[in-house]
Amino acid sequence: MVNRSQGADGQLSRRKFLKATAGVGFVVSTYASGRKVVAQTPSPVASGNFSEAPGLAEQVGAGTLPPVAERLPRNPMIVTPSEKVGTYGGTWRTALVGGGDTAWLNRTIGYDGLLRWDFAWQETLPNVAESYEVSADAKSHTFKLREGLKWSDGEPYTTEDIAFYVNDIYRNTELNTSLGDNPFTVEVKDELTFSVIHENPAGLFLSSLCQDGGREWVRYPAHYLKQFHKTYNTTNLDQLVKDAGKADWVELFRTMGSGIPGTPYDAVWQNPELPRLHAWKLVQPYGDTDRVTVERNPYYFKVDPDGQQLPYIDNVTFDVLQDNQVLLLKATNGEIDFHMRHINSDANKSVLAEGQEKGQYHFLNTIRSSMNVVSLAFNLTHKNAAYREVFQNKDFRIGASHAINRQEILDTVYVSQGEPWQLAPRRETPFFNETLAKQYTEYDTAKANEHLDKVLPDKDGSGMRLLKDGSKLTIAIEVATGLDPATIDATNLIVGHLQAVGIDAQIKTEDRSLLYTRKESNDHDAVIWGGDGGYNDAIPDPRWYMPFSLESNFAIPWAIWYGKNSNALSEPQEPPAEIQAQMKIYDELKATPDAEGQVALMAQLLEAAVEQFYALGIGLPGPGYGIAKNTMHNLPPDGMPDAYVYMTPGPSNPQTYFYEG
Repeated sequence: MVNRSQGADGQLSRRKFLKATAGVGFVVSTYASGRKVVAQTPSPVASGNFSEAPGLAEQVGAGTLPPVAERLPRNPMIVTPSEKVGTYGGTWRTALVGGGDTAWLNRTIGYDGLLRWDFAWQETLPNVAESYEVSADAKSHTFKLREGLKWSDGEPYTTEDIAFYVNDIYRNTELNTSLGDNPFTVEVKDELTFSVIHENPAGLFLSSLCQDGGREWVRYPAHYLKQFHKTYNTTNLDQLVKDAGKADWVELFRTMGSGIPGTPYDAVWQNPELPRLHAWKLVQPYGDTDRVTVERNPYYFKVDPDGQQLPYIDNVTFDVLQDNQVLLLKATNGEIDFHMRHINSDANKSVLAEGQEKGQYHFLNTIRSSMNVVSLAFNLTHKNAAYREVFQNKDFRIGASHAINRQEILDTVYVSQGEPWQLAPRRETPFFNETLAKQYTEYDTAKANEHLDKVLPDKDGSGMRLLKDGSKLTIAIEVATGLDPATIDATNLIVGHLQAVGIDAQIKTEDRSLLYTRKESNDHDAVIWGGDGGYNDAIPDPRWYMPFSLESNFAIPWAIWYGKNSNALSEPQEPPAEIQAQMKIYDELKATPDAEGQVALMAQLLEAAVEQFYALGIGLPGPGYGIAKNTMHNLPPDGMPDAYVYMTPGPSNPQTYFYEG
């Protein structure tokens, strides 16, 4: 039996980083059968020896709120802050950009799943669940919830909520038309214990619970949502549907408890009535005004080593802005307390450095998981057969790649940070594949024309390449307006490079939510995005290495076919045999519970990606960073990974941030 603390080991560990990030103690046991058990060590805080924020204490005194010991679970999660035990008070000011920026909400104030990542991004640790057990074949995962855990309205969170999610949402064919590629059932053992049984080995299930998708297990309070579900409300559901102006019970349920397909709507951030387990509860929802506001959850299940109930900060406000430049101005004016999204580009660092004294903030250094500043994905499953034939021709993609002057883009837009790089894992990872990273990155218009002439030899009078029917190939390259402005600048340079070799490319900017709708509907020619999956997120999110998800912009219908996602806006398309062979490698990886086996299979998958060359990258990004107010403490130490799969900064425990000085 081994005692292990959060952040205590792993290949990502850095001595300074880990020294500053002590965490919760856990016991890990592995039995001869191969069964693994991970559990939180018993709480060292004496029962009842807890304290709370002054505002909550006033409510207790007034008799409107139970005492803190009654609001906490029997074994609350104890979080050791990165610097020191904090004090209560203050409002954390940050921001969102555009109408679909729920990612920053999920990462900052929404990171509380059954499990969580350790600081080093190596281990999956208990969180809402007090312990978990994995069978030797990785088909069965058993969890024990914290006794006395409560939703933000004071109602118990138990296996009833788990069963409601699995049986009445996940397995309800009206709410969810796809069970995914490895369906599961739930076996409830008692009020606190349940097992998730997959049809096939689920080697990546634990890590999935630490990611954004893990929110599904902790976001459906049965006591609240049953009133909107036809299985349970047999009295006035039709009237509720009518009063809400919805088409049917499914639309009502999604509005009140989940999300609306094809839109960025998420009830967690748009329905203040929905109970939650987060450190803060929603007051002003996303979409109503130009600000999202949350306040302390009096039933939050975590405490510090002194028994103070978390969070320390009273409120968090998210100004909803329309572009990154406004956010940059607010940051330099000192109106942002902590942020590491949208404005943390290479080009902006000098501007932010100049504003440090005025804005009273400092930099936080991160390790970017992104492996590319810009990805360019031509739609290999285009609805137009002529375009589809061109884009699927590898010579076209090779020619387009050689046409791009990557060093010019890096020098001009990214202040000479990084190096020419395709969509491939970073050197720091065990997944690094030099061929995948460097193939076709040489800027050579002669090579570009050589390959393009094999596909589109004919041109019009202006030198633009023609399709077989004599019409001009015009490609709309779609870019979300909420991205880093440098992305727009880079895209403009890419457009010029492509036009120089006869590809009539045109930039098309649009709101992020519209772009997502268009690409999921398979209505796009090409899309510009970032380079996710360059670090430890390569295995759980191989979006650029195979048609994996709705983020695989080069072939979303193939990804829909692979993931059996019939909830998507476009129909699935069966991919060619060689791509299905690559998908089988990933299926084998997902069924492999040990890390070494997963790494070996990932290497095979990347070799296949070398041959397929699905999409184009531009350059490896430079070092990452964020900004934080000088008076804000317990922030992420230098060296924190920055990735959506890691849910940065969630694993740094935002509930322990506080103000002093």
